Amino acid sequence: MWHLLRKPSTVLALCVVSFWATSLAQESHPPHWSYEGKEGPKHWGQIDPAYAACANGHAQSPINIVHAKLADLPALQFDYKSVPLDIINNGHTIQVSYGAGSTLTVGEKTYTLRQFHFHHPSEEHINGRGFDLVAHLVHDDGSGHLAVVAVLFKIGPSNGLLENVFRNIPTQTEKAMDVPSVSVNVKELLPADLGYYTFSGSLTTPPCSEGVVWYVLKNQSTLSRDQLAAFAKLYPRDSRPIQSLFGREVLETK
Repeated sequence: MWHLLRKPSTVLALCVVSFWATSLAQESHPPHWSYEGKEGPKHWGQIDPAYAACANGHAQSPINIVHAKLADLPALQFDYKSVPLDIINNGHTIQVSYGAGSTLTVGEKTYTLRQFHFHHPSEEHINGRGFDLVAHLVHDDGSGHLAVVAVLFKIGPSNGLLENVFRNIPTQTEKAMDVPSVSVNVKELLPADLGYYTFSGSLTTPPCSEGVVWYVLKNQSTLSRDQLAAFAKLYPRDSRPIQSLFGREVLETK
C-alpha cells in the first residue's frame, strides 16, 4: 500500500490516508462500516463524527448524471505505466495500488495515479441507467487534492487487465499481496473514446470527504460475464446509493 505525505493543515489529505493506507487503518482501527444493515450507507453519518459528511454533505458522490451542460473542456491525457501487481481485498472491494510515475493531466493540472478499485454494480448512473461494474482510478496532486476517473463497464468481450487482477485476488482479506510476476497497466481499462462528464463530488465511502474532482467517462469498456461473476461472488453489492446534486453543475465534453 502507498502512504501519502501528510500535512496537518490538509483535512482531505488526512481523510485520504485513512481511506487508502491499509496498514495505518489496521493500527488505528477506524469505525467499521459496510454496505448493508445497521452499518450500511443510510447510517454512515451516525457511525462516527468523522463520517458526518456522509449524512450532511451537499457535494456527495455518486450521482445520477442528468442535464449535463456541453462545454469546451480539456482532454484527459493519460500517461500510465505498467507496474507489478500490488493487490488487496480490503473487505470493501478489490484494490490495486500503483507505484509512482503514472499521471493524469487535465489542462495545466497534473495528478499522480495512486490506486484503482471496483464497485458492483456501478455507483455512477447516466440518465438513470446503471452499469454492471465501475472502476475508480484515484489520483492526487501531492497537496491533498483528488481527481477520480470513473470507468463504467458493460457485458461484452473480456478485459485482459481484469483477468489478471481477478485471477490474483488474495484469499486473505486486509492483507496486501505483491505479485511481481504479473504486470498491469490501468490504461487497458480505458475505452477508446475518452469523452467525459465532470463535477465536484466526494469519496463514495466513509469519511465521504468532499472536494474531489470527478471525471466519469461517457463511453463504457467491457468485461465478460465470467469476470463479472468472479467479482460479484466476493462483493454482490458494494455500491453507495445515488446522492442528491444539491444544484451542482455537471459539465460534459462536446
